[in-house]
Amino acid sequence: MSDTIRHDALAIRKLIREAEAVSDEVMVACARLKQAMVGARQNPEVEVHRGQRALLRLNQAETQALALSTSLLRVHDELSKIARETMGDDGDVDTVVPDRAIAELPAFAAA
Repeated sequence: MSDTIRHDALAIRKLIREAEAVSDEVMVACARLKQAMVGARQNPEVEVHRGQRALLRLNQAETQALALSTSLLRVHDELSKIARETMGDDGDVDTVVPDRAIAELPAFAAA
């Protein structure tokens, strides 16, 4: 394997992990935001319906963030397959993504 291919592979490995980490940070930030929103709504001076639409929209954003995370995991899986095919066993730890982790959910489970 040429040095250029190895250099590219290492750069891609670093970047996919960075993308996955950012995706995780988005999900954590959304969870914190939801916690703060629900906490603020528990104030007795706030009407119980206040913020409901915002919570619904945040829920949509969280669903999209999880879909992004799953898509990135699929990208990671594809890249790992390419690495195995083109680079063989070079001693690095191989990423194996179980099929069930990236499988599509049935429509009734996703709703």
